[in-house]
Amino acid sequence: MTATTAEIASGAAPLVDPGRSGGLADLLRHRYLLRLLVRRELRSRYQGSLLGLGWSYVRPAVNFAVYYFIVGIFLALGKNTQNLAIYLFAGMVVLNVFTETMTTSTWSVVGNGALVKKIYLPRELFPFASFLVSAVNMLPALVILWAGAIFSGWRPSMLALGSALLGLAIVAVLSTAVALLYSGINVYFRDFGQVVDILGLLIPWSVPMIYPWSVVRDFFGVGSWQLDVYLANPLAVAVSLFQRGFWWPTTDGPAILARNPKAPVPFPDHLTVRGLIALGVSLILVVLAQSVFGRLQRRFAQEL
Repeated sequence: MTATTAEIASGAAPLVDPGRSGGLADLLRHRYLLRLLVRRELRSRYQGSLLGLGWSYVRPAVNFAVYYFIVGIFLALGKNTQNLAIYLFAGMVVLNVFTETMTTSTWSVVGNGALVKKIYLPRELFPFASFLVSAVNMLPALVILWAGAIFSGWRPSMLALGSALLGLAIVAVLSTAVALLYSGINVYFRDFGQVVDILGLLIPWSVPMIYPWSVVRDFFGVGSWQLDVYLANPLAVAVSLFQRGFWWPTTDGPAILARNPKAPVPFPDHLTVRGLIALGVSLILVVLAQSVFGRLQRRFAQEL
């Protein structure tokens, strides 16, 4: 249904077809609903909990302790890594946003099936709200990382801040793409949620977080196609950028590099360029994921 000439002339708002989706642009027009969904998700997640939002501190702390003591102390992989704790935690902070978004958003549409069947509202609200909840849960860990880095000698710089922001941008955009795609697929194939759980176990090992980047480089060899495939992962680049933003300034590396510009660095070559490419690829994935989600959502009510 379209607006008539008289309606336009009178200044009345034009009529649109009911149920027409505007994609991610609808998130701006329905900000109030988005805030309600985020608040509801946070309340339901911590309802009846003694610590409440405090679990956002406990979970990353336990996760970090397991990796630090097993990998850094028992396996002694941290002997050659200065400030291993910050190296590990920097990777965990940015990676947890993605893995938590991936896990929770997969069930976001199915979990809100009653709303989907009864009323029309932009379906993109559900997966994007899951991402925002994950981002809120990241804030306590980010504060801890920032405080620990300052205690270890971190000082703000354009390189550090720019690297951290670029890494966060990559993860935010990529998380949005995955949230849209996975939530739509899971409506049709409920077993897909189990696949996502398995992916959540594998992803931490696909990025240089538990092990240093040099291990991958030395194993595959510089210039090998396996190394190129590894670096094609936007998450691997995002983790390295976040580590360069928070961990690298706490080490002796910047001082050594200032004295000897040819000194090796524990990051892939041209990391900033790789980060910008990863961000561009992630933006393309969002467009593709939105297109797929838009097609799948036409039968959400029937499938649910």
